[in-house]
Amino acid sequence: MDDYEIVLGARGENRLTALNFIDLVVTDFIELHGDRLYGDDKAIVGGIGKVGNMPVTVIGVEKGKSLEQRIEHNFGSAQPEGYRKALRLMKQAEKFHRPILIFVDTAGAFCGIDAEEHGQGRAIADNLFEMSDLKTPILSIVIGEGGSGGALALSHSDRIWMMEDAYFSVVSPESCANILWKTTDRAYEAANALSLTAPKLYQLGIIDRICRQDSVVNLPEEIFAELEELRKKPVSMLVEERYMKFRKIGY
Repeated sequence: MDDYEIVLGARGENRLTALNFIDLVVTDFIELHGDRLYGDDKAIVGGIGKVGNMPVTVIGVEKGKSLEQRIEHNFGSAQPEGYRKALRLMKQAEKFHRPILIFVDTAGAFCGIDAEEHGQGRAIADNLFEMSDLKTPILSIVIGEGGSGGALALSHSDRIWMMEDAYFSVVSPESCANILWKTTDRAYEAANALSLTAPKLYQLGIIDRICRQDSVVNLPEEIFAELEELRKKPVSMLVEERYMKFRKIGY
């Protein structure tokens, strides 16, 4: 597939969602709700569980599959309450020394008036700020769409993995084409220019691993091994390496 076909495929309704991956990878999952400030956002699911015998905090952007599910989960576009809920769970994970596992699948944060009034930009910025210094391992996996700040707010991690047919980009190809050429008809060109596919991002050093669809059943063991390796690092080294990971992008 070319780059734009990968983008379209990442939006497909038959893809595995965050809840599917949680069922595959995590045992004894208990979902937790609410941001303790305003409300709960069903676009973000999160809670605690185990990968192997390791207690973890799990967060995922859930789209749903049927139309009813997608409406319920706002098509995976989170409100500020969702990002604050995710941050609450991450800070809780830090307190109890639990690694954090995040499944990212969003076209971007919700951009409605209510979201802006409730502090969408601040919520995303707070996540980026806090995750940069969070004193526990973080692994993010882009399982479908990884769009704009809505995805980045859950990807400031020690390791970023991507499914081989996912994409991760600062902007959607359609929005990029509209900005540059005032038409979405050139989204195909924009997709090629954005370097948003897993192989290109791996070459750029932005992601750390490409996950094959035909080996998804091995994810529990691979995730356990990655988190176990990160957990062995001294906290000061973990945070410093995370900082340097993002500082060196583009050099």
